[in-house]
Amino acid sequence: MKNMRLTQRILGSLVAGGLMAALAAPAAAVDITTADGAWTFSVSGEINVDYIFSSCESQSSSVPVTGGLACVGTGGGSDVSNIGNGLLPASIAFGVKTTQNGIDISAHFGFFPGIATNDGGSPNQQANDRAVSTNTALGTTGLDVRQVYLTFGTKEMGTVLMGRQIGLFGADAILNDMTLIGVGGPGSAAGPAPSNTSLGRIGLGYIYTDWLAQIDYTTPDFSGFNFTVGAFDPLNSLTEPALATTQPKKAPGFHGKATFTMPFNDTTKLYVSVAGITQKQYYGITVGPNQVNYNYTGSGGDIFAKLDISDLEVIAYYYNAKGLGTTALFNFGAYGLGQTRKSEGGLAQVTYKLGEVKLGISYGESKLDHADDPGDVGDPFLVASNKSGTIGAYWSLTKNLTLLAEASQVKASNQGGGDNKSNTFNIGAYVGF
Repeated sequence: MKNMRLTQRILGSLVAGGLMAALAAPAAAVDITTADGAWTFSVSGEINVDYIFSSCESQSSSVPVTGGLACVGTGGGSDVSNIGNGLLPASIAFGVKTTQNGIDISAHFGFFPGIATNDGGSPNQQANDRAVSTNTALGTTGLDVRQVYLTFGTKEMGTVLMGRQIGLFGADAILNDMTLIGVGGPGSAAGPAPSNTSLGRIGLGYIYTDWLAQIDYTTPDFSGFNFTVGAFDPLNSLTEPALATTQPKKAPGFHGKATFTMPFNDTTKLYVSVAGITQKQYYGITVGPNQVNYNYTGSGGDIFAKLDISDLEVIAYYYNAKGLGTTALFNFGAYGLGQTRKSEGGLAQVTYKLGEVKLGISYGESKLDHADDPGDVGDPFLVASNKSGTIGAYWSLTKNLTLLAEASQVKASNQGGGDNKSNTFNIGAYVGF
């Protein structure tokens, strides 16, 4: 149970959805241009709310899975009900743009309030320990400010982005996840203190891309090709040993992405992307009377493909990493003194529109291997894989209002061969503007 509670607290910092495909360049519902035409101000946003019911693995039949994403019941039962946001929290984004001396300039601020009760700290790091639940009367929700960035450039020179914005590695997977406006994997929504968001397919087919302080350059379009390279503020590991001391990083992390879009005709289009990320970690730990310093590199690459044929959309995604871990960046990525673990995973998704209703099915799996160390190999409870399948129906009642229903199953397996299963059903509504 201690391992499960640790995992729940870690997951609180991982379930940070708040994504819309339009966030990279918000499609505003409201544009206001100054009288002289020099500046344009924009506002966009969304709100989604779901009733989420989870049938968790019973406590009596459950096995320890450190890093497992299937929910586990208590002595009081295995069913959990919550009303909250799904993978997206609510959001409102403000933008401003202008052109000066032939250079396009913009700035963006994104604010992401949830509806879950949170009385302090990050709304994505809600302690999901039953003994310290903050979901009580007289509470209030929290505000997540995760998007603050500027851009400048031209069609000929390309664009520079500086600030806090969505990452590159894993971004296409989550931005095209059909559960983005729904729930998917429940995450903390199957616990006593829900955080701002559910999991969707985070950790169940892809590693969470996250929101990173970064400086990027994107090339102009070359007949459908685009390239982005950048540096990001290096992240600390979520799961170093308890006695480890975090050391300053000697260099930033680096990431890059190449995309290609090929339209075949008015109704058929292929999009492909390849992304990569690398960053070094530096830690120290006391071993007997001595301080031992160690470092390791976390790196990964992915490939994403989406084929649109009229009302049919088919998606395939695969990633492979070493030292990055699973579910989130640098979560269970290494053991002991930096012995790295390998991970891989992917997803497949098919959706089809029947008039105003989109039907979808998706399956994903994320795997983690032991590090090459006897101590790690001897741990049978470390997660080996998290996998899930989801079916969903999304009804566009109006241009801006979508009603939806989903059913998902999550299975978490440990290195010893044991597993837990849980089932989730959600029904809700989404308004985007």
